[in-house]
Amino acid sequence: MKRGFGQCVLAGTAAGPVVVWRRRTAVPSLPCGDPAAEQLKFENARNTARQQLQVLFDEAAKSVGKEQAAIMEVQMLMLDDLDYLEAVAAAIASGASAADAAMAAGEEFASFFAAMDDSYMNARAADVRDMAGRIHDVLCGGGNGRLPEGEFLLAAEDLAPSETIQLPTDRILGIVTRQGSASSHTAILCRTLNIPLIIQADLSLDDAAQARILAIDSEKWYLDPDEQTLDLLREKQAGAAGERATLEAYRGRESVTKSGRRIALCANIGNPQEARIAAGCDAEGVGLMRSEFLYLGRNRLPTEEELFEAYKEVIEIMDGKGVVIRTLDIGADKQAEYLGLDPEENPALGLRGLRLCLEREDIFRPQLRAIYRASTLGDIQVIFPMVTSAWELHKARQICREVRSELLAEGIEAKDIPIGIMIETPAAAIQAAELAKEADFFSVGTNDLTQYTLAVDRQNAGLARFHDPYHPALLALLEHIAHAANDAGIWCGICGELGADPAMTETFLKMGYTELSMAPGCILQIRKIVCESEVSI
Repeated sequence: MKRGFGQCVLAGTAAGPVVVWRRRTAVPSLPCGDPAAEQLKFENARNTARQQLQVLFDEAAKSVGKEQAAIMEVQMLMLDDLDYLEAVAAAIASGASAADAAMAAGEEFASFFAAMDDSYMNARAADVRDMAGRIHDVLCGGGNGRLPEGEFLLAAEDLAPSETIQLPTDRILGIVTRQGSASSHTAILCRTLNIPLIIQADLSLDDAAQARILAIDSEKWYLDPDEQTLDLLREKQAGAAGERATLEAYRGRESVTKSGRRIALCANIGNPQEARIAAGCDAEGVGLMRSEFLYLGRNRLPTEEELFEAYKEVIEIMDGKGVVIRTLDIGADKQAEYLGLDPEENPALGLRGLRLCLEREDIFRPQLRAIYRASTLGDIQVIFPMVTSAWELHKARQICREVRSELLAEGIEAKDIPIGIMIETPAAAIQAAELAKEADFFSVGTNDLTQYTLAVDRQNAGLARFHDPYHPALLALLEHIAHAANDAGIWCGICGELGADPAMTETFLKMGYTELSMAPGCILQIRKIVCESEVSI
C-alpha cells in the first residue's frame, strides 16, 4: 500500500478501480514556409474548435445543465480574444507553424493568469491552455483514449475544463490531480456534482498506473489499500451518504439559528456563469461579485455598456436576491497591459484596488455609471476593495454622488445604493469604528487580512505552516471589526475563504457577523450549522 496527501477541494471518501488520465504532449510541428498559409490553417482550426465547443456545450447542457455547460461558452469567447489572436499572428509572421503559435500564445496568456495573486484568475489559466490545446489538436490530431465501463477513480496531472465536462461524471467516484486550482471550473463542477476532489497531490502517475485500487479520504489518498484501511473507508462512506441526505433537507430553508437569529448565506462569484451556479446551490444572494474578469484577457477597457450588461445578467439570474458588486481590484500583479501600469517590486502593497480607481477616474467612473444604471433592476450594493483610510472612502463616496447626479441630469434613473468597504488590512481593521461612520456595511476579505496580519505571502506554498487562519491576532481583529460594525448599526460579513470553514461558523456568529459569503457548493453545509446553532447575540 502506498499513501500520501494533497489539498482537499471537496471532502469525500471513495475507493475503486484507478484510471490514469494522461494528456497528450504537444509535439512541435514544422511550418510549411508560407506564413499566409499557416495563418489560414490557424483560422480554419479556430473555426473547427468553435464548432466542437458548441457541440460540447449542447451535450453538456443536457447532461449537467446550462450553468456547467457555460464553461464552453467562456472558451468560445477566448477564441475571439484580440490579444491572443494578435500574439498568434505575430508568432506565425516570425516563422512559427500555426500549431506551435497557437500553443505558445496560449501558454503566454495562461502563465499571465497563473501568476496573479487571485485564486479566481489563477484558475483561468486552465481555460486558456484548454482552448489553445484544442486548436493544436485540430491541427495535429490527438486526444485521449477510451475510459473503462463501470465506476472508477481518476488520477491525472491536471484536468482541463473541457476534459472534465466530457468525462462520465456519473461513474467517477473521485478525482486526484497532481496540479490544479481550488477555484477552477473543474473544482466548481466537482463541488456541484459532489465528486470528491484532491489537487496538488504527491501522487506518482506511474505508481497509479501500476495499481488496481485508488482510495481517497478528504486530503489523503491510498494506492492498493489493505483490507483494514478499506473497512475504515467503507464505514466513513456510509456516514457520508447519510450526511449528504441530511444537507439536502436544508435546501430552501432560511438560515436562522434556533434562537431566531437570521444569517445571510451568500455566494462569491466572478461572472454571470457563476451566478447560475450560485442560484442552483440555493445561495441567498451574491455576497461578492469580483469585477476583474470583465477587465482582464482583453486589449481595451470594457465599455460602460458592456459592464452594465454583465451586471444586468447577474441581477436577473439572482431574481430579486441581493448582489454586492466589488469595484475593480486590479493593478500590480493583476496587470492588463492596456492600462499602462508600471511594474512594482512588491505588488501586494502596490497600486491596486480603490487606490488605482482614485488615481484613474477614467477607469472608475464608467464602472460606477454601469453599477448605478443597474441599480434600478434589483437589490444591489457596491463595495470598495483595499480601503486603508477614511479619506479614501470619503473621496470614493464623493465620486459616487457625482456619477449619480450626472446620470439623473441625463434623465437616467439611478438609485442611492448602499456603499460598503472590504476590510482586508490591519489598518482598516484597527480603525473600523472610524470607517463605520461613513460606510454602509463591511465585508471582511479574510484571505488578504490573514496575509497582511501575519506577513505571510498566501501564494508561497513554502510558507503554508506559517499561514494560520486561526491565529489569535487575526481572531482579535475579526472580533474588533464585527463589534465596530454592530456599534455603528451597520451589517458586517465575511467573504474570504474562512466564510466556508465549518470550524469558524459559530465563532463568526458569536462575534456578531450577519452574512457569510462563500463558494456556492458550501452553502448547505454551513446552513445546517447555522440552523443548529444556539447563538443568539
